[in-house]
Amino acid sequence: MVVTFAFLMASEISFDIVCEVDLQEVDNAIQQAMKEISTRFDFRGSGTEAKREAHEITLLSADAYKAKSALEVLRQRLAKRGVSGLALKVDEPEPAAGGTVRIKIAIQQGIPQEKAKEIVRIIKDSGLKVQASIQGEQLRVKGKSKDELQQVIQTVRGASLDIDMQFVNYR
Repeated sequence: MVVTFAFLMASEISFDIVCEVDLQEVDNAIQQAMKEISTRFDFRGSGTEAKREAHEITLLSADAYKAKSALEVLRQRLAKRGVSGLALKVDEPEPAAGGTVRIKIAIQQGIPQEKAKEIVRIIKDSGLKVQASIQGEQLRVKGKSKDELQQVIQTVRGASLDIDMQFVNYR
């Protein structure tokens, strides 16, 4: 009689928590917003314009009211293109050259270090048997059970962190 033993390795599965904004979608939203603004009567002659440089959008307009209205149009277009409002950090309107008003909007790319530490603490406090590690501007969560990893995702989504997060590379 021959007896064989099969040892099953408990393989770890993981996923990453990231903050990535598709800049092409941001550019498309800016173009759509500018197209709408150029046809609206209340923006005639206001010289309202928006442009993106790297990870920042600059919105220029004749006065603070028009700048805030243009910002709302831009936010609507970004939402329709799938860009979360949590990924944007909007500054207060500030005076610019020629009597215009400028609003700067920073686009979040990557999870800030203090938020990453807070996410790790939330995961550890949940009592699930997973490991979370900070890897640059993203987090990797490893565990042996798909169910526990899905619980981690629900826990992190349920926490009010005020940042945009995606859960990717689930393997």
